[in-house]
Amino acid sequence: MKHTLPKVAALLFGVAILLTGQGLQGTLIPTRAALEHFSTVTIGVIGAAYFLGFTLGCMRGGVLLRSVGHVRVFAAMTAAASATPLILGLWTDPWLWAVLRVLTGFCFAVLYVVIESWLNGCTSNQTRGGVFSIYVFITLTVTALGQLMMLFYDPRELELFVIASILVSSALIPVVLSRSEAPEKPRVVSINLRRLFQISPSGAWSCFAAGLTNGSFWAISAIFASQITGNTDSAAWYMTSGVVGGALLQWPLGFLSDRLDRRRVLAFIALGAGVVGCAIVLTVASSSQVSLMLIGALWGSMAFPLYSVAVALTNDRAQPDEYVQVSSGLLLLFGMGAVAGPVLAAIVMGAMGPGGLYVFSAAVHLVLFGYVGKRALNRLPPIPVDQQRDFGEVLASAHTASTVFETEGDNASKP
Repeated sequence: MKHTLPKVAALLFGVAILLTGQGLQGTLIPTRAALEHFSTVTIGVIGAAYFLGFTLGCMRGGVLLRSVGHVRVFAAMTAAASATPLILGLWTDPWLWAVLRVLTGFCFAVLYVVIESWLNGCTSNQTRGGVFSIYVFITLTVTALGQLMMLFYDPRELELFVIASILVSSALIPVVLSRSEAPEKPRVVSINLRRLFQISPSGAWSCFAAGLTNGSFWAISAIFASQITGNTDSAAWYMTSGVVGGALLQWPLGFLSDRLDRRRVLAFIALGAGVVGCAIVLTVASSSQVSLMLIGALWGSMAFPLYSVAVALTNDRAQPDEYVQVSSGLLLLFGMGAVAGPVLAAIVMGAMGPGGLYVFSAAVHLVLFGYVGKRALNRLPPIPVDQQRDFGEVLASAHTASTVFETEGDNASKP
């Protein structure tokens, strides 16, 4: 590990800068949209637009890399991603914002592909899990820091959009100047959703459900917090609390799933997220700002690890030569859920008020609990614990967009 980290230090530094800007945008855009009096459904559509672009970028990123290489693609996507927040700050038309969010989602998906394939190229099988754990930790940490940058300026003004643009464009510097060699060109991997549901229906549906609820959180939870507390600063604190909660329980729940039947752990997570969602709905009217942040962190601690454990469950039942295809399909299912989730949640929220966001979340998680719990009790026997893939190894694929493809020289090294 000590020989590997110097090779990727510049790259990880660039990731930290890039995702700080991304974290700022994630809170700033729905908050500004609410201040511009966009309807809740419109804000949900704008949030869904990002995930639509992200899904397209995951599917097309490998083709771009194969055409012109990693460095050029990274430079082009960074330039486009840094221009969009400036345009968003100058013109507040909802249709323009939706189009620009599609572009932003596409750019960031391709950037993730470049970054993660670069990390893969610089690591061995022995160091990859550790390096990607650091990468995931950086992702969650700087996203939270970026959200808190909302407190620096009034979101009605241009300054925060400029800061987001500066951060994204600055990420280009350490990556382009990195001494690490660019990885080999990718080979696009086909996705077979039917096979995915044959391997693990519980894992596949859980990834889709995670997209529905997590996508809704990213798209409109800032509006929920602002409407409940009456100030925009609370949006940054609330979203940050959710991310921090997810980071804190990511590894403990993964550790637990390595030692128990993962379906039961998955059912427990779904039940926990559903119960917390119900608690938010019942207590939101009387909650103080501090209690709201705490219960938001509790929701994130259940909701965010759902996807990672679902990926681990599915990979336990997949054949070794299916790992890349499985991770690609699960990522696509998550993206599909994240496109639909913000729109559906916004409709419920528009009909029921701010608490509608967590009515939707609780409904999705409780339905998932019923489905996964029934399968855990009545269907296939669990995979023996000693035959499960280690959660730390699977976590690398659970958070990456680069699993949509693999490099031409990678096949021999796949387990």
